[in-house]
Formats: sequence, C-alpha cells, structure tokens
Amino acid sequence: MAAAATDRGGKPLKVGHLSSHRVIGVSSSLSAGAAIRPSSALPLTTSLVVSQARPRTRTTIATRTDAWFLPLAAAFLVTVPVFLQAPWVRIAPASAVLVTAPLLALGILLERHRLPTWSAFGVLLVGFSGSWLAGCLFWGWCRLHPIWHLPIEAFALPLAVAGLSSRWRLAGAFYLASLLGTAATDGVMALTGVMPLWPLVVAAPLQEAGPLLQQAALLVVQPLPLLAIGLAAALLIGICRQLWRQGGIWRVSAAALATTLAVDGLFLAAALLAPGLSGLI
Repeated sequence: MAAAATDRGGKPLKVGHLSSHRVIGVSSSLSAGAAIRPSSALPLTTSLVVSQARPRTRTTIATRTDAWFLPLAAAFLVTVPVFLQAPWVRIAPASAVLVTAPLLALGILLERHRLPTWSAFGVLLVGFSGSWLAGCLFWGWCRLHPIWHLPIEAFALPLAVAGLSSRWRLAGAFYLASLLGTAATDGVMALTGVMPLWPLVVAAPLQEAGPLLQQAALLVVQPLPLLAIGLAAALLIGICRQLWRQGGIWRVSAAALATTLAVDGLFLAAALLAPGLSGLI
C-alpha cells in the first residue's frame, strides 16, 4: 500500500479533489480523491493562470483600427472633391473623368488584400469612385443646369442599394451617405431661394462671380433661410448619431454625412468672407 503524503513536519496532507473540468497542462490521470504531491501545486496554479490569458489576435486589432480608420478615411474622401476635383474639372473635365478607372481598379485590388483594414479601404474606394465620376460628369458639362445635379449624382443608386447585401456593402454605405448629403444641400438651396443664382454664379466671369456668390450667401443668412438651415442641420445630425450607434459600416455613413454638413458650413463661410476660396468659382 502506498504511503500517505506528508509535509516537512511529518503531518499528513489533506487530500484535495479536482473538479470534473479539464485543466490545460494537467495530466488527465489525476482524478477525484488522488493525493496531490506538494511539487504539483505550482504547475497546476501556473497552468490555470496561463490558460486564462488570451493574447489579442490580429483580427481583433484590425477591427479596433477599422473602427476609427475607416470613418476618418470616409471624411477625408468627402473633402477631396472640394479641394481637388472642383478646380480640376473646370480646367480638364475629361482627364478628371478618366481618373475614375484607376480609382476603381485600385479599390478592387485593395479589396483582395490579406489585411482586413486595407481590404475595407479598397471597398471604400470603390464607393468613392462612383461619387467621383458623378461629380466629374455634372461639374464638367452640366454645372449650368442645377436641376440635373441630383439625378446625375444618383446614377449609381441601384448598384449602391444592391451592394448593401454583398461584400461591397461598405462602398454602398459611403455612396448613399454622400448622396443623402447632396440631396440635403440641394434641398436647402431650393428652400432658401438661392438655386436660381447658381447658373449665374458659375457662368459669370471670374471678376463678377465673386460678388454674385457673396450676394447669394447674404440671402441665406436671413432669418427664415437660417431657420430652414438650422432645421435641416439638426435633422442630419440626428441621422448621423443614429447611424453611428448602429456601428459597423454605418459609422462610415455617419462620418461621410457629418463631413458633408461641415463642408457646407465652410462653403457658406467662404462665400461670405472670401468667395474665391469657396471652390465654386
């Protein structure tokens, strides 16, 4: 018969019992009622601690990065037409249209990237390429006809809606948010009565376009137009908050829509203070 385990003082040790759960790093031969030697206590405790410490995976890190990188990227892409596309289209609209092809190709290639962040950014570029093409078509050849602005911007609407149920849903979310921002801007311009001045501003010579744009901006800062702008802004901010709370791709939509609202505010300020910096003329 095996001798009972004793401590250094010769006193018998109490027999411990293991639960029915398997512990990583402990032999399966240990069962209930088996005597535990003092030398096995430390490895058992160590294995329990190690089994509970799980390292962060690459997917977890990428997901946390996407949570901020993609909304910021969407916000940046919304500002690109203001500072780059608008002056480019006035000078060489055909070349601006042709840039759509490499943008779309780059987005498709990045979508196949092994890193989730770059893959998601590629999908975002695909949605941006649709907005880029629409902007080039309108501002290049139809800018004197504001009634065509929204229909041209919405040319890819069916594709964007269909993409929401595919792996291109991020592209669809970005495009739809940009389109909603465009619709809100055009709607407010129509309500405030400045839409008829649009063709006059974009068709006027450079030395006359600035004062005309400033005159249109002064019409907007009257009490009733300001009320309409405030209500529209409050509605858009509420939509942005709801989209952000949804998480996932809808945070990209929220960022795009919020940036559109901010760009419109900057445009109004520029039209009042420095019309030449507005990007419209």
